[in-house]
Amino acid sequence: MAFAGENARFGVTMFPTEYAIQPIELARAVEARGFDSLFFPEHTHIPASRATPFPGGGELPKQYSHTFDPFVALGACAAVTSRISLGTGICLVIQRDPITLAKEVASVDFISGGRFIFGIGAGWNREEMENHGADYRRRWAQVREKVLAMKSIWTEEAAEFHGGHVNFDPIWSYPKPVQPGGPPVWIGSNPSPWVFDRVAEYASGWMPIGGLGSGSLEKLRAACDKVGRRVEDVTLALFAAPTKADTLRGRIDQGFDEFIFALPSETADSILPMLDQLAETVRTIRAG
Repeated sequence: MAFAGENARFGVTMFPTEYAIQPIELARAVEARGFDSLFFPEHTHIPASRATPFPGGGELPKQYSHTFDPFVALGACAAVTSRISLGTGICLVIQRDPITLAKEVASVDFISGGRFIFGIGAGWNREEMENHGADYRRRWAQVREKVLAMKSIWTEEAAEFHGGHVNFDPIWSYPKPVQPGGPPVWIGSNPSPWVFDRVAEYASGWMPIGGLGSGSLEKLRAACDKVGRRVEDVTLALFAAPTKADTLRGRIDQGFDEFIFALPSETADSILPMLDQLAETVRTIRAG
């Protein structure tokens, strides 16, 4: 029996900042070392009030307020690569206008030749959202409608959407994405009572941090069954994946298809050796 790791895909994520390795150099290095994907996160800004605690504990790391716009950075990466997938990990949909965002996503997908992965989430920083006029308490309901509206824009000649949070009459918007139906939508969210239904309804992948949690696959299968989908068709992507080969093999056995290693926002002198080491781990996994 072939080892499942032969089919696993491996990528990296990093906050692209003005003081770190530049996105173009990083993208070239990622592709040259045989990785499969590169993801950039998003924070439009960080409110100086800092009332919302950082989920990771302690002080909020510097890169959160220094990160580039992911679509600008990924567009630059698309121009200098030909093979790797390029994704948001994650895009804060709640803070963006869906019509504009649909065009940004479609543009990167078109420019890259259909290599974009749309990792999404609702975010955690209440003040950041509220600066954009978003309702923190109803953030997931707004994300849902924005994603559904974008899917209409990507697939319909004259798209329209009428919901409680998003509402527009027929519009023309081009380019359309290269990928049929639009890029894959991966929900970046840890296990919760609601994530499984969200993935089953309007996403093609689930991207938790760290692991699945007890009973998650069974819950995801039940949610997919309710809407007539196969859980096997849902991509499981592990964000901030472990870097040890034995631990990775265990995650592959759990059913993960994609693994995204987290890199610090540092210069090329630090990042390139890290990529070399990770690439060697990936080669070990793929060798069985």
